[in-house]
Amino acid sequence: MAIPLNHVRRAALATALLFVFSPVFADDTTDLSGVVVTATRTAQTQDQTLAAVTVIDRADIERLQPASLADLLLSTASLQIANTGGPGKPTSVFLRGTEADHVLVLVDGIKIGSATLGVAAIQDIPVEQIERIEIVRGPFSSLYGSEAIGGVIQIFTRRPEGAFVPSLSFGVGSYRSLNGSVGFAGKSGNGWYSLEASHNQTDGINSCRVGAAEAGAGCFADQPDKDGYHNTAVTLSAGYRFDDQWDADARLFRSEGHNYYDGSFSDSDKSATQVIGGRLHYRPSQNLTFTLSLGSSGDFSKDYLGDVFVDRFDTHRDIGSLQADIGVGGGLLSTGFDWQHDSLDSNYTFAEDTRNNRGVFVQWQQTFGRQSLQASVRHDDNSQFGDKNTGSAMWGWDFTNSLRLTASYGTAFKAPTFNDLYYPGYGNPALKPETSQNIELGLRGSYGWGYWTLNGFRNKVDDLITYDAATGLPGNVENARIRGVEGVVSGHVAGWLVSTTATWLDPRNETPGYDDGNLLPRRARQTGHVDLDRSFGAFSIGGSWYVSGRRYDDLDNTHPLGGYALTNLRVAYAIDRDWKVQLALNNAFDKNYETAWYYNQPGRNYMLTLRYQPAQ
Repeated sequence: MAIPLNHVRRAALATALLFVFSPVFADDTTDLSGVVVTATRTAQTQDQTLAAVTVIDRADIERLQPASLADLLLSTASLQIANTGGPGKPTSVFLRGTEADHVLVLVDGIKIGSATLGVAAIQDIPVEQIERIEIVRGPFSSLYGSEAIGGVIQIFTRRPEGAFVPSLSFGVGSYRSLNGSVGFAGKSGNGWYSLEASHNQTDGINSCRVGAAEAGAGCFADQPDKDGYHNTAVTLSAGYRFDDQWDADARLFRSEGHNYYDGSFSDSDKSATQVIGGRLHYRPSQNLTFTLSLGSSGDFSKDYLGDVFVDRFDTHRDIGSLQADIGVGGGLLSTGFDWQHDSLDSNYTFAEDTRNNRGVFVQWQQTFGRQSLQASVRHDDNSQFGDKNTGSAMWGWDFTNSLRLTASYGTAFKAPTFNDLYYPGYGNPALKPETSQNIELGLRGSYGWGYWTLNGFRNKVDDLITYDAATGLPGNVENARIRGVEGVVSGHVAGWLVSTTATWLDPRNETPGYDDGNLLPRRARQTGHVDLDRSFGAFSIGGSWYVSGRRYDDLDNTHPLGGYALTNLRVAYAIDRDWKVQLALNNAFDKNYETAWYYNQPGRNYMLTLRYQPAQ
């Protein structure tokens, strides 16, 4: 059901202003002292960061009861999702209006994603495996290299909380859905360990709307059946502190999915996302730390039509990093070397199936009284396209004890994928990286009742890679200009935990002669989100409301996607200190909507979950 645009605008505005005057009713404190690492590659508290950061921890995950990682991420300002047909189907993340492949995704510090498609399979990462998520909005290529044009999403897998803590969950829900997880974690002496396994399965929904074949849209096929999904994942990690100077940790994460969908070329796939890595820390003095990180990630996919094998794309990424953090003159100097080797194995023959990237970066962080500075530069040397330089400068001024003004400028880039460069009969090895220049101004306040932030940004993205009709190949032929304002308010109000976001976005194609002035596909100009939760003894209740304005599914802006609003409700009951039962009702008003043209989304659905974890 489409929502009138003026209603969406009012909702987004109301979300931003809803709790501006809430200090009058405040009775609690929102903690911003938690340590984050993604914004600087070093540890700092969330209130010290100069970047726009959202943190989602394990307590948030269990309170919100999200149906998927994509649903969990929707609470982030300036983040939008496009899903092609329900649970387990390919899901794109658009951060601050940039492309889906302009978001860098890390799992425990290791870059994941397909080197052929250029995106991470977030639909295959179950929330039961996640301890914490840090989302940093803005350009961060000067610290991480390619892909971080819109921002960075770092996922941390489960960690121990006590000497020995087992955990168990089991859920049943709509569409014959079954979810289960089991794990244990603990600490012993100077060591720690964690093991978590999970399995999810569902019969799903009909992923592609009937009529797609005639319209030449979506899956280009009419197959009115249920398209199920199975996922099994495991995380194994351990660490040890040898003495005050040396410590090390290692981890393995693997998620395997079996996905059914509609299509005439293929209609199912078997996929896997894998991360293996380890880190060694050496602290010879209080002002000097060395960190050596080694690891690899894999994105594996096999496509089938019925029981017949169609194709295979397996990409591997080997990664190494050496970083030194040096305390000098009251500031922190970080410098490091990153190495990356990408390789591809497929039943198709690519002209090139390996490439290397070497990156060197330097970052300076300093506080001068009430002012703070973060500046970084990076040089990348890629065996395919050569050199690329990026930089970033951030400044903050605490002009009162509660208010901080921030300003920043940064450049970023996105390397072309193997498909862009070498896909048989289509790739263009002459492609250049996509580049961006971003400026941002922000204001944030922190009080006893909670905090609020307001950020305005302008991002100019050049040499976007898309199909070039003049050559019949992909080319650097598009430019985009993205402007936006995002607001966040979070805190405790009259016993309720409240978190709200609102975003206004203007993502425009600025390519002369190529849909100049049109809106970029699948990105709404207005979005808003509200989470509201409260406990009453052993009971807790809550709700989430998400509203999105209309979008278009194509660059020509000829296929509109209507605005929509979703309501998710939840309740939980603590049977005792160790056992809890939860019930989530998603899309409570059974709204019919699409985030990608001709792809269905689940209607009203529920999930009933029983959890066990001994109280600490």
